[in-house]
Amino acid sequence: MSLVRLNIKGISYSQTQNGAYALILSEMDGERKLPIVIGAFEAQSIAIALEKEIKPPRPLTHDLFKNFADRFGIVIKQVIIHKLVDGVFYSSIICEHEGLEEIVDARTSDAIALALRFNAPIFTYKNILDKAGIFLKTTPKKKKDKISKDEESVLEELIGGEDKESIAPSKQNFSKFSLKELNEMLDEAVANEDYERAASIRDEISKRE
Repeated sequence: MSLVRLNIKGISYSQTQNGAYALILSEMDGERKLPIVIGAFEAQSIAIALEKEIKPPRPLTHDLFKNFADRFGIVIKQVIIHKLVDGVFYSSIICEHEGLEEIVDARTSDAIALALRFNAPIFTYKNILDKAGIFLKTTPKKKKDKISKDEESVLEELIGGEDKESIAPSKQNFSKFSLKELNEMLDEAVANEDYERAASIRDEISKRE
């Protein structure tokens, strides 16, 4: 299966679930976006890693892992989002130590937070992007992967906010809707940039296909 490289487009606050955020990954050589719902702590850690010039007063968990890995000569080479089951993304961290490669299972949010700290590329398989990727209606093209003003304000809120416990977002029950209705709802959610809702609807559609 062929790998597709992803970039981080930004972070969007969930409009339907307090304390949840949608991490938006974009296809490097395409137009599809992959929204992944993550908790507030992971969103904060990713936001801080994106803002290179901002350093927390004490190391966050992912910073501690980076310091530990550096001390013992462990390098993260890449992160692969390798599986999607019932709306949950599964990821692997590809590490190298003294010339030996190891594969470590990880939550996708943790894997991406670490990839940023190691400047490691993020990939997914084409079949996952075919299944879960969303085409967004875009405004005139800006610089590639530039974060919008709205996304910048979210990052500032995260960086300045409290350290919250991760909350697994509850999902609306979409089982009573037909596929036609779900696709119409998906289009509406995408148009409204409600990525967390779009991801939930997409997961329900994927389960039926």
